[in-house]
Amino acid sequence: MADILTLRAGSVDYRVELRDGQILVDGVPVERSAQAWAVADGDTRWVFIDGEVFEFEVQRQGRRKTAAHQGSLSAPMPATVIRINVAPGDAVKKGDTLLVLEAMKMELPVRAPADGVVDSVACRTGELVQAGVTLIHLTT
Repeated sequence: MADILTLRAGSVDYRVELRDGQILVDGVPVERSAQAWAVADGDTRWVFIDGEVFEFEVQRQGRRKTAAHQGSLSAPMPATVIRINVAPGDAVKKGDTLLVLEAMKMELPVRAPADGVVDSVACRTGELVQAGVTLIHLTT
């Protein structure tokens, strides 16, 4: 028997199937050589693979999750801020690395989810931040 999930990254849905000890994403087997870590908070999953962070939303049939903090970027887990690349008023493009966190001896880039302008930066380099606390607020 297979477990099937639908995960959303941005506006793209992925079908993830766990079958006989193998993971398939949209029907394609996942290579086992990559190391990955995952953190869950409700229906949100952060997956860290080779220094990149991917945020997924678990989609459940008949229920739609709304964003509670539109425009706010927060830490997925307790981490230390090691670099801030933006300041209030800076224009950013989707995918720009706004700041870099360190957790579990890994660097975790926090990227802009959309084009916008930085409203505020609520952290400083060297600060230990907690999961879910707003670090940067963007106007899109």
